[in-house]
Amino acid sequence: MAPLATASRTLVARTSSTLLRPAVSARAISTSPALRDASSTFENPFKGERKSEKVPDFSKYMARNPSSVNQVFSYFMVGAMGAISAAGAKSTIQEFLKNMSASADVLAMAKVEVDLSSIPEGKNVIIKWRGKPVFIRHRTAAEIEEANKVNIQSLRDPQADSDRVKKPEWLVMLGVCTHLGCVPIGEAGDFGGWFCPCHGSHYDISGRIRKGPAPLNLEIPAYDFPEENKLVIG
Repeated sequence: MAPLATASRTLVARTSSTLLRPAVSARAISTSPALRDASSTFENPFKGERKSEKVPDFSKYMARNPSSVNQVFSYFMVGAMGAISAAGAKSTIQEFLKNMSASADVLAMAKVEVDLSSIPEGKNVIIKWRGKPVFIRHRTAAEIEEANKVNIQSLRDPQADSDRVKKPEWLVMLGVCTHLGCVPIGEAGDFGGWFCPCHGSHYDISGRIRKGPAPLNLEIPAYDFPEENKLVIG
């Protein structure tokens, strides 16, 4: 048994020395003075090339304050868009007003001139204005007095005669019954004014409703007297 134990110890010793030899060799190489000197003197072959590259200088083309340049550009774009929008809106409004404005023939019908010198006292004339009849009455002094004597409180549509005329001798009103739109007959009825034959409404010499189904007085249009014997309706 002694020879076998001795042989085993010898085999283990040899194996250990064989395994430890590469590790010792690697440590010796890493701590070698020659290797340390080689690593300390190593230089990057591309280091000098990077420093030697020449890049163009664009500093004189660059803005000193980039934010101000951006603000100016933004203001310019906003102003340009505002000007374009304003021009478009102006064109649209002008075209709309042009289409909506009255034509020459419509404007001509909007106003009517009447020569009052041709209407004798106590007579009526009927003219056409905007497709409706207009009664013009040259009233006498007796008719004016009669119109002013009426008790306003007794009227269905209370209105003083002075509120219906600009000159007492001239009564101007639309010849359309306020009931259903018929044309009353002048110098007729129970009150010496106008009478509607359709449903029996009676108006006095001031055109105020006095009897019948009509709810309101005859309407007074817009008119004026630009001259002594000239009447302009409208």
